[in-house]
This record gives sequence, structure tokens and C-alpha cells, in this order.
Amino acid sequence: MAEISYRLILLVAAIAFIIWATAYKKLNAFFALLIAALGVGLLSGMPLNNIAGTLKNGFGHTMEKIGLLILLGTTLGVILEKTGATISMANGILKTVSEKHAPAAIAIAGFIIGLPIFCDSGFIILNGLNHSLVKKSHFKMPVMAAALATSLYAVHCLVPPHPGITAAVGTAGGDIGIVMLWGICLSVPAAVVGYIWSLWSGKKIPYTETNNTEEMAVPANLPSAVISFLPVLVPILLIALKSILSLFKTDSAADDPVFNFISFIGEPVIALMVGILFSLLLISKNSRNEITHWLSSGVEKAGMILAIIAAGGMFGEILMATGMGKNLGGLLSGLSLGIFFPFLVAAILKTAQGSSTVAIITAASLVTPILGDLQLQSPMGLTLAILSMGAGSMVASHANDAYFWVISRFSQLETSVTLRVYSVATLWMGLVTQLLIWILSLIIL
Repeated sequence: MAEISYRLILLVAAIAFIIWATAYKKLNAFFALLIAALGVGLLSGMPLNNIAGTLKNGFGHTMEKIGLLILLGTTLGVILEKTGATISMANGILKTVSEKHAPAAIAIAGFIIGLPIFCDSGFIILNGLNHSLVKKSHFKMPVMAAALATSLYAVHCLVPPHPGITAAVGTAGGDIGIVMLWGICLSVPAAVVGYIWSLWSGKKIPYTETNNTEEMAVPANLPSAVISFLPVLVPILLIALKSILSLFKTDSAADDPVFNFISFIGEPVIALMVGILFSLLLISKNSRNEITHWLSSGVEKAGMILAIIAAGGMFGEILMATGMGKNLGGLLSGLSLGIFFPFLVAAILKTAQGSSTVAIITAASLVTPILGDLQLQSPMGLTLAILSMGAGSMVASHANDAYFWVISRFSQLETSVTLRVYSVATLWMGLVTQLLIWILSLIIL
């Protein structure tokens, strides 16, 4: 019992170190996770000649599972940004929704554009358009900024190939296609909750629009909205088609060339490659010389993300090798937390240290060994556990989150206003999403 208590104290100390190092000392998350993993290995009594091998195994297994997804998803996002496809998609949505429903329009644009692009990049890309809408419509910036920010945030926390939720799938061993489909389904009500709070709360805040905003740089010749949507929607449809067909798979399907072909192109890695091929249609003649630079930019942008995720894999591998997860599961087995445990772990980590990605990576390392104790070891239970961690990684985005400052700075909102509108919205988003996951668990599990 004393040994178990020591290991749990060591586990708490490791998590506290990650939070302290990343949130307060601003240490890069890769090194914080690496130091924590190495420290746990040394202080837990692991044989010295096993520690390096365990770290390398964690790094390699993580890259094997999700490395290509992150690289391809990031590259697709860069191409959509550089070609102006994101602006074209947003303009197409605005024409359909109309400016009198500007908050809904910018929220829909953020949701769709957020599927392949990280939330902070998406917000910066659409920032100029958002300022233009504020000038043209009667809606104030607190409403518009929060509507855009929450729609991007919902997708970022719940839908692969965004790094946190993708890393959780890799760590826990889930089906990324199924997680993507359920993540999209859950991100819709999450975005709606964020939109409703933004509209209701933002209207109450006195705000005067300033005119010292920089105009957004827009490519001279934007691609058509229809072609711009293809690189985003085609991969999702291919992955969805494969996941649906897999439900009806029979023994004879293995010899069916049509089924095998759909299974091939519906594999998330191949589907994203198809999306990148469609994105090449967006490149104008004047920009063709830039494609090599854009591809390199996508790989470079993914580098740091991959490093952090791989470090999270090392941390998780050390935790599993030392048996800390099983020790924690034994203590929690009588608490009947079930589907709420993954949510609570991710929410505490997110609120404490700010990064949704680090929160869900760390939570996945802690939760995976005890899925059996939580009665979540079935394929659907595993999917809901991963999405529960995604919901927890929403709660709550505030001053220790870099995305919070992107919203505040680019929208020229005071910190107190951003906290009242956006931060509270993320709290409600996470809670409502977890409530829906709990209801699903009662029906499905």
C-alpha cells in the first residue's frame, strides 16, 4: 500500500510539474512532458537501462499512429489559407446567410474552416472579415468575436485531425474515423451553445468599435466557393463512407474490390491526401511557384505539434510501464465516476495550464490504463471516453490560454470582456457536450 501511495504522489507531482512548467514558467510543452516522463521513470524505481527504451517506444508508437495525420492536416490548412480558399468559403456562407444574420454567418464559416485549420490560425485568417462585418451590421465586436472563436474552438477540441483529440485516439487506440464522425456531431451543439451565449452575453456589454484595425490581406483572385469547399468536405465524406460500410462488413466483403477501394480511400491518411490533391485545384497560375514553399511551411508548422504529441506519448508510456494507471484505477473503482472521469481529468488540466492539446494528451495517458475499471473498454465506450476528454479540454479557456489572447488582441477586446463572453462560453460548451456524451453512454453502452 505504501508503494502505491508513493506512486500516486509521484503521479500528482508529475502533473503539477507539467502545469507549473508550461503555465507559469512558459517552458515549451515538449520539454515539460519529457522532463516529467524522465522524472517519473527515475523516481519510480524503473531499471535505468529500461527508461530510454520506454521513452523511445512511446515516441515511436505515437508517431506511427498519428504522425501522418497531423502532417497532412496541417499542410492542407496552409494551402487553404494561402490560396484564399478560407476567405472564399466565408464569403460564400455570408451570401447564403446574409449580413443581418452576421453572427450566425461567421460562426458557420468558423465551424467549416475550423475542420482542417487550427483555431488560432482560423481566427486570425477571418479576423479582417469579422471587423468588416461589425462595421456593416449592427452587431458589436464582443458578439462577433465570440461567435467566431467558439465555433472554431468546438471543432478544435472534438474533431480529428486536430492534434489533441488525434493524440488521444492514438494513445487509447480508438477508431479515428468513428471519433471524427461523432466529434463532428457533438461539435455542432457545442458550437450552438457557444453561439447562443455569445449572442446573449455579448449584446449586454457596452462597446465602441475603433477604426485602427489593419485590413486583411486578400489574394487578388479568390477561388470559387464550390471548389474551396471540396478539399474540406471530400475527406470527411470518404472517411464517413468507410465507417458506414464497415458496419455492414461481411466475410465475403474482403474479396469485393469496390469495398476494398472504398476502405482504402476512406482511410483517414489517404482521405487527407485526396483533400490535398483537391486543394491543388485552388492554386492560380501566378501562385504555382509557391506550392513547394507552402508544402514546406505545412511540414514545418506540424513539427512542433508533433514534438509535443510525441512527448505526451513518452509520458504515457512511462506511466503504463510503472503501473501508475492501474494503481489509480484500483483507487477509483469504487467511486463510479464512469464517463465523467475522463472529462474531469482533462478539464482540471486544461483550466490549470491553458493548452487544450497538452490537457487531452496528458489526460489520455492517465485514463487509458483504467478504461476497464471505468467500464469503457468497448469500442463505443472508448470512443465516448476520448470525446469526453475532448469536452474536458474545452473547460475553460481563459488568460493562461494563448488562443484567449489571440481573440482579445485581434478583436481589440478588453480582457474582462473576453473573460465574460468567450471564457464563460467555453465553460458552457464543455459542460453541455459532456452532458450529451453521458446521455449517449446511457443509450449506447
